[in-house]
Amino acid sequence: MFPSPHPPASAQPAGPRADWAPFDLVIFDCDSTLTDVEGIDELARWQGRDAEVAALTNQAMNGEVPLEAVYSRRLDLLQPTREEMRQLGRLYRDHLLPGAAEVVAALLAAERQVFIVSGGLAEAVRDLGQHLGLPSENVYAVGTDYDELSGRWWETWSYRYRRGNPQARYAGHDGGPLTIGSGKLEIVKRLRAQHRGRAMLIGDGTSDLEARAGVELFVGFGGVVSREKVMAGAEVYIRTASLAPILPLVLARPALPPPAAERPTLAAAYAEGVSRLRSGEVVFASAAARAALLRRITPAGE
Repeated sequence: MFPSPHPPASAQPAGPRADWAPFDLVIFDCDSTLTDVEGIDELARWQGRDAEVAALTNQAMNGEVPLEAVYSRRLDLLQPTREEMRQLGRLYRDHLLPGAAEVVAALLAAERQVFIVSGGLAEAVRDLGQHLGLPSENVYAVGTDYDELSGRWWETWSYRYRRGNPQARYAGHDGGPLTIGSGKLEIVKRLRAQHRGRAMLIGDGTSDLEARAGVELFVGFGGVVSREKVMAGAEVYIRTASLAPILPLVLARPALPPPAAERPTLAAAYAEGVSRLRSGEVVFASAAARAALLRRITPAGE
């Protein structure tokens, strides 16, 4: 069993434990983790303000300034329309990391509970979650309000078969915990109160790193953007643009269990994950923990 990442000083174990236990809850970040884009940066690019907003995003994700200092500022600057938010949802789907859909499908087939917890905008993130087969209640993101009197709002006949005025502009966000740096930890704690089992969190940013105290294992993801602070603080760090290693990290067995193992694409994703893990594309803070996992994923007799 892998030790809790940050127990109280008085409870610090003498060293890594000799086993690696499977995980029951798997919590993904969205931007630069499940998908290779940062949603707010794409909204800015469409408006020609990408450099300005990207600088703010990187400052927050690298931990140089608090997330809350830039969250509202970026959205107030851009005021995206409802149609742009829908386009962002489609962009998320189009830019899923290779194999990400298979990883999520394999976890669900292996009866793991899968969640997305993201500081992204809910309309787009939920679109991605639905695409991956997740129920809406398993997707946590930032809700937004729109000014329905924006644009040619009176031409209701032009959007009568769509949900709301597509030209309606952003008017504000829900002010929830995911708009502040420590807010992801609050959501993770809520999930832990509602669901039993060991939890793993995967993400690329400092807001993910700050939520590590709420899970048994934080896995830093550097396959899209590598952040030094996240790499230094993660118990496990993925250095390749693939989420396949998540499967052996979660399930800790030589192969997928049936019936998931009977689906060739899922079995291939698991084999890829094991291969990448063995090749050194996944870095462990503890050599003993890595050795414990390798014992679990090695078939008997090898």
